[in-house]
Amino acid sequence: MAEFKAVDLRDREDVKAFIHFAKEKFGRVDVIFNNAGVMPLSPMNALKVEEWDTMIDVNIRGVLNGIVAGLPIMEAQGGVQFINTASIAAHMVGPTSAVYSATKYAVWAISDGLRQESKNIRVTIISPGVVETELGSDITDDAVKGFLKELRKTALTPQAIAQSVLFAVSQPDDVDVNEIIVRPTASAF
Repeated sequence: MAEFKAVDLRDREDVKAFIHFAKEKFGRVDVIFNNAGVMPLSPMNALKVEEWDTMIDVNIRGVLNGIVAGLPIMEAQGGVQFINTASIAAHMVGPTSAVYSATKYAVWAISDGLRQESKNIRVTIISPGVVETELGSDITDDAVKGFLKELRKTALTPQAIAQSVLFAVSQPDDVDVNEIIVRPTASAF
């Protein structure tokens, strides 16, 4: 059985309501997958501060709001799992990706800190390379759009990421896969 509900992950109370909806509907919360993200890449000197704010709100605060909403429930249950999507950009910075990389490094750092503090809750970071998604559709710089279009020629499918998530959640209760980096075989990034 599957259910869905619209949620604004930038709104802490909306995320809490969403997680509580899931708990009431299914009796428990086993996995929270903080996967939303935005990537309006641009050179730093373009000073697109509104785009930076959006990346911070979605990529960092969205993950924190998911943790705030789910952690008390998971602690009361005796555990289960958070999966947080970082990016290969959490491990490397390139031109036009400084702010995006910073937000994804923050996801990595928050996730690893949560893992270290949690004795019964598994925490997995998925760090994909380029994937065939709408991520980057909000890029307003034409040169960067062209670069991303070239990278997408060797992109992963969303199914590859789903397989990574399935791998992480299917481990025995005493196994915590902390991080999975998934890259296209043909990509240098």
